[in-house]
Amino acid sequence: MTVSVAEGAAAGSPAPEALEWEPGGPYNLAGTISPLQCGALDPAFIHHQGGAWLAFRNDDGATTLRLEQRGVLRSTRVHALAWGPGARSALERLPALLGGDDDWSHFDSPGFQTRLPELARKGRYLNPGLRLPATGRMLDTVVRVILEQKVTGIEAKRAWRWLLTRHGDNAPQAPGAPQGLRLPPTAAQWRRVPSWDWHRAGVDAHRSDTIMKAVSMATGLERLAGLSSSGRVTAALCSVPGIGAWTAAEVLQRTHGCPDSISVGDYHLAAYVGAALTGSRIDDAGMLKLLAPWAGDRQRVVRMLYASGFRKPVYGPRLAPEDHRHR
Repeated sequence: MTVSVAEGAAAGSPAPEALEWEPGGPYNLAGTISPLQCGALDPAFIHHQGGAWLAFRNDDGATTLRLEQRGVLRSTRVHALAWGPGARSALERLPALLGGDDDWSHFDSPGFQTRLPELARKGRYLNPGLRLPATGRMLDTVVRVILEQKVTGIEAKRAWRWLLTRHGDNAPQAPGAPQGLRLPPTAAQWRRVPSWDWHRAGVDAHRSDTIMKAVSMATGLERLAGLSSSGRVTAALCSVPGIGAWTAAEVLQRTHGCPDSISVGDYHLAAYVGAALTGSRIDDAGMLKLLAPWAGDRQRVVRMLYASGFRKPVYGPRLAPEDHRHR
């Protein structure tokens, strides 16, 4: 349910579009939208003075969006303010962004809960307000996920921050907005990134080439947001040279809120799922076999395993970041 809210603007300040969204049950804004943030220093997603500030573009133009959760328990709601030419369109898509289209009723049914592993049940009990967000923004997500291919999170987050700071635009002006809020580059702006800036950002040639191939298909990629079939979206994404099953799954989780997409090929995931469900390390094939009883909800199960607080034992050194800038 959404309720429009009249919102005045201070003298001399741009007037925002405003909306309050009522989830109609337990809800956790911070936990729901956290997968959309590329690290704590993401220029396009900043927590500031009690709100989450996001900057992005839609068909109508650039948007600065502020989200704040208010109220408690079942009376909670999300208060949203949006500025810029894309503000109204952003609020029209707000419920999807906040996981409003993500239906957990089957997952939460007594019959399904009894078939879940204990840790997943614990995760849901501790986090009844978590939902899966759906941004509908393909190119931004595809570029971000390609930057995460086969590198540490530290490297990917640094590259995203460096590239947005130098090649993105300032977000639309908004009273109280944090300094440094930036829009991800458009397709045209990505095409203009010189080779030496990819190098300075620590992005190797394989990933920058893959991004350029995705950018060349930007219009077609954005159309994928309107498809409901995860299989068709995956096939289309994997038709881009350099994009495989892991990248497609990571994109679908964010753009479509897909409840079943599993990141096969992830450096940590199979070992984590194996440790959580069997106490032993397993490979991707073993992970898929373990999660098969919950087909259709496998991503929900994984989210709840993480939400339970379980952490797998660490037996060796972490993967060290590589410095591609000196090659």
